[in-house]
Amino acid sequence: MTLDPITLSVIQAGLQQVCDEMDLAFSRAAFSPVIAEANDRSDGIYDAVDGALIAQGLGGLPVFVGTMQYSTRTLISMIREGRAGTPEPGDIYIVNDPYLGGTHLMDVRFARPYYRGGALFCWLSNTGHWPDTGGAVPGGFSASATSVEQEGLRLPPVKLFKRGVMDTEIYAIICSNIRVADQRIGDVTAQAAALDFGAARLDALLDRYGDGVVAAAIAELRSRAAAQMRSFIDGIGPGPHRAIAYVDSDGVVNEPLEIRLSVTRDGEDLLFDFTGSSAPCRGPMNSVRATTLSSVYLAMRHIFPEVPISAGAFEPLCVTGIEGTFLDAQYPRPVSGCAAEVSQRIAEAVFAALVAALPDRVTAAPAGTSGNFALGGHDPEKRRDFVMYQLSGGGYGGSAMGDGLSNGCSTIGISKAPPVEIMEQAYPVLYHHYGLREGSGGAGEYRGGFGLDYEVELRRGQAQASFVMDHGRFGPQGALGGADGAPNEVTVWRGGLPYTPPHLSKEQDIPLGPGDRVHVRTPGGGGYGDPFARDPEAVAEDVRLGRYSIDQAHALFGVVLVHGAVDGAATHIARGAAR
Repeated sequence: MTLDPITLSVIQAGLQQVCDEMDLAFSRAAFSPVIAEANDRSDGIYDAVDGALIAQGLGGLPVFVGTMQYSTRTLISMIREGRAGTPEPGDIYIVNDPYLGGTHLMDVRFARPYYRGGALFCWLSNTGHWPDTGGAVPGGFSASATSVEQEGLRLPPVKLFKRGVMDTEIYAIICSNIRVADQRIGDVTAQAAALDFGAARLDALLDRYGDGVVAAAIAELRSRAAAQMRSFIDGIGPGPHRAIAYVDSDGVVNEPLEIRLSVTRDGEDLLFDFTGSSAPCRGPMNSVRATTLSSVYLAMRHIFPEVPISAGAFEPLCVTGIEGTFLDAQYPRPVSGCAAEVSQRIAEAVFAALVAALPDRVTAAPAGTSGNFALGGHDPEKRRDFVMYQLSGGGYGGSAMGDGLSNGCSTIGISKAPPVEIMEQAYPVLYHHYGLREGSGGAGEYRGGFGLDYEVELRRGQAQASFVMDHGRFGPQGALGGADGAPNEVTVWRGGLPYTPPHLSKEQDIPLGPGDRVHVRTPGGGGYGDPFARDPEAVAEDVRLGRYSIDQAHALFGVVLVHGAVDGAATHIARGAAR
C-alpha cells in the first residue's frame, strides 16, 4: 500500500499522541512523587510479532526506548514457548526482571495486548519507577548488594490483570514483599489506567483511518527511520573512534570500572565495540544487556534527534563485545545502578568517542548521574513508615552551540526533581537550601553547565539514608580541550559531625536522627574547546553573576578583569598571559 505524505505524517503524529496521552494519564493519576512529579515513567506501542518499537511518548524516559522493546520481545517469546500463559483481551502482564529486558527492579513494566477484530494488533506497554520493591534497603538502591535478591522482589511476566480484573492474590504477594505497600495501589491502578486510556485512543485512530492503512504507515515509518539513521551515519568517518569512560566503583570494591569503546562505520551500519571493558563486578553497578543496548540507542538519539522514535532507528546500530563484561550482567549479579548510572557512563563513552568526528553535534560529557538518594524510616507524627526517593539534576556539557545547560535532567531521561514543597509535605524533611552549584561547570570556550547544591534535614523520627550515584571520583569529561566538570560530592552530617562515604557517592543504611542533614553537590558538565578561546565578555558576565571569582577568571580562562569589569560600570577586560 502506498501512502501519501500527509496521511503518513498525520498517522505518525497520531501514534505519538496516543503515547503522550498515556504518559500524562499515568503521571496525573499516580500517587508516588517520583512518578507524579518527577515523571520517572514511559509509555509506548510495540509490534505484535517482534515487539519492535512503534512509538513512545516524548515525555517518557529515553533509556526505556530500548529496554521496553527488549522486554516486549522477551514476553512475546515466552508466550510462544508456553511460559507466560495465553494473552486475552483485558490482560495486563507485570514484569520487572532485569535479565528479561529490564533495568533495575524498581522499574516495573506493564504490558497489555491490544486486539482488533479478535486479532492481536500490537502491544501497549509502560514502565513506572516504584519507590520500593523490597530488598535490603528502603528504595531499592543498595550500594553494597552482591546479588539481585538483596535488591528487591523480582517478578517474571505474570498476569496481574486477567480480562480487566486485577488478580488480588498476585497483588497480595507483591504487597507482602515491599515497604509502604498500602500506597502502591495508587501507582498500580494509574499504570493500568494509562494502558486503558491508550487502548481507547488507539481505537479512535484505527477507526478513523482503518487498520490496514495504519499498519502500512507503521511499516513505512520504521523503514524511513532506518534510512534516515543510515544517512546520518554516512557522514561519520570510518574510524575507529575510541573513548574510555569510568564508573567510580561498584559500591563493594573501591576501584574504578572501565567502559572501553571503539566505534567504527561498517558500510551503512555503525559498530559499537565494548571489548576490553571491565569484568562483571561484585556490587550493583552491573548493566543488563537491554540497558546497555538502550544506552547506545539513546546516545545516538541525543546526537541525531531528527530521527523519529522507532525500531528502525536502531537497526543500523550494532553493539558487540559486551559478553563477559559488566555491561552484560547475568543472574544473580546485582544491577540497581545500571539504569540510572552505568547507562549514563555508556552514553558518555559514545559522546567522547564521536565528538571529534561530529564536533557540531556532540557535546562534552554531561553530569551523568541521576543522584539517586533514598531515605526510609518512620514518621512518629503521622504514625506511619515512609520511603522517600529523590533524583537530582546536573550540568550539561558545553557544545559548539554554546554553554551547557545548568541543572538539567539526566542523560537517560526527562525526570525532574519533585518540588521541595511536595517533598516537605509528604515526608518529615526540611530543605535548608536548593540552588545552583556555581562554578561547577568545566572551563572551555563554551563552559559546562552548573550542577545542583541542596541540603535536606530529617526533622523527626529515625531513618536510613542510601545513595547510588556516580562521578564522585571523576568529573564529567571535557571535550576538544575543555576541562572536566566538578565531581559529585556527598556529605552527611550526623550529630554535628561530617561524614563522607568511602565510595564517595555510594553508601547504604546511614542512620539519621532528628537534625541530621544530607548535603549533595551534583556534577557540572564538561567544558568544550580551549578555555583560553572563551569570549572575555562571557567570562566577565559569569563573574558579575557570581559564578566565578576574578581570580578564577584568570586561572581558568586567562582573562584579567580590572576595576569596573564586575560592578556594572565601564568594563575593562584584558586577555592574560599565556598559560
